[in-house]
Formats: sequence, structure tokens, C-alpha cells
Amino acid sequence: MDRYIIISEHTAEDCRLAVKHFIQYHANFLTHFEWGCHDNDHHAYAIIEAESHENALMSVPPLFRGKAKAIKLVYFKPKEGKDVSHEKA
Repeated sequence: MDRYIIISEHTAEDCRLAVKHFIQYHANFLTHFEWGCHDNDHHAYAIIEAESHENALMSVPPLFRGKAKAIKLVYFKPKEGKDVSHEKA
């Protein structure tokens, strides 16, 4: 499985609603997310393992999924770093 960072956006006005939906959607996922709200950054962040971008986004409640991003993460080894291209593997 691949690793993805999930970024789920919401507004300052929707903070309580966002947390409520994360709890109702799947309480276990709430503990995977870290929130930037107390620093005026209204996003929830998580790094999870999933089989695809689409599967990774399933960790976000439906109400907020449309604005969410799933970004595949990779590690580069020191020798690979200078030869990295922007092409998909």
C-alpha cells in the first residue's frame, strides 16, 4: 500500500461541524487527523496508508470530501535524490 497525506479544508465557521462529522463518520479516523484550527489554519491533516487516491479520500466525511486532497508520498534515497524526475513511477 502507498502512503498519502490527506488535507481536508473547512472554514473557521465550520470547525465544530467538521469535527462533529469526523466523529460521526468514523470516530477512529478522528484520532488520525491533526487540526491546524488553533493556529487559524482550518485544515485537518492525516498520513494514512491506502491503495489509491480515491481510497485515501474515503477517510474524509462525505460533506468535506469534495474539498479534500490526497497526495501520494514517497521517500527518496540519497543516491536517487539528484536523479529524480517528475514522472510517475
